[in-house]
Amino acid sequence: MKVAITGASGLIGGALVEDLRRDGHDVVRLVRREPAKQDEARWDPHGTVDTSALEGCDAVVHLAGAGVADRPWTSAYKQKIRDSRVRGTRVLAEAIAGMSDRPKVLVSGSAIGYYGDTGGREVDEESSMGGGFLAELVRDWEAAAGPAADAGVRVVHARTGVVLAREGGMLGKTLPLFKLGLGGKLGNGRQWVSWISLTDQLAALRHLLGGELAGPVNLTAPRPVTNAAYTRAVGQALGRPAVLTVPRFALRLALRGLADEGPLISQRVLPRRLEASGFSFAHTDVDAAVRAAIG
Repeated sequence: MKVAITGASGLIGGALVEDLRRDGHDVVRLVRREPAKQDEARWDPHGTVDTSALEGCDAVVHLAGAGVADRPWTSAYKQKIRDSRVRGTRVLAEAIAGMSDRPKVLVSGSAIGYYGDTGGREVDEESSMGGGFLAELVRDWEAAAGPAADAGVRVVHARTGVVLAREGGMLGKTLPLFKLGLGGKLGNGRQWVSWISLTDQLAALRHLLGGELAGPVNLTAPRPVTNAAYTRAVGQALGRPAVLTVPRFALRLALRGLADEGPLISQRVLPRRLEASGFSFAHTDVDAAVRAAIG
């Protein structure tokens, strides 16, 4: 296959580029700066896409966007998160729709934030939208891919959960603290964490490139765990105590609105469409997934 990827410098995008190339696929990286290598092409999420680089592509994987948890949620940063996803997705979708020889599929990054706080209730792709900034963001983010779908391109919204990887994300950012024995549960630890290993994340994205799935697909492992159980898994994998507690008020003070829609939110999300399509997970147990991620 020939696949174009936005967000190729990120955790998931960079790993996906390497994974596809190992298997002999041709990858074009869409970058926002001036291209410096032969495998790069220019795109501007605020207006333009070099569609000549998309000619002959079988698929586009769109993973670009400002990091949701990279910094506290000020009003300005929330607007940046929104613009980078909604506007960027619309620009890319309209560019694809305007091509005479379009890619067959657009796998567009999305998030389980769509479901809001589910408490202990299990949800899947048939569940209704929740409340909050992230839920509204995901609604508009997914709708922005509409021009590509209207033009006949199969569009898949990859609603991703917490990706476990030592290179970044929730696990990678907190590993130094856990290694020092300073890891601990967040709040009361009863909130559900819908996680997926990086290995399964990459395999799921590749699964979506083939097949016939369209619309929202949850990319989460089939066995979510509580934050307390996740914390124990990391501590045990490192052989370090993880008995501390980070109080809710401290998280809210440090992260502002991000706290209640990030580390403190409870989301028990199941990947029913992914499993029904025949996808097989490498990691369904969080202890094994954390051990594999830490290496």
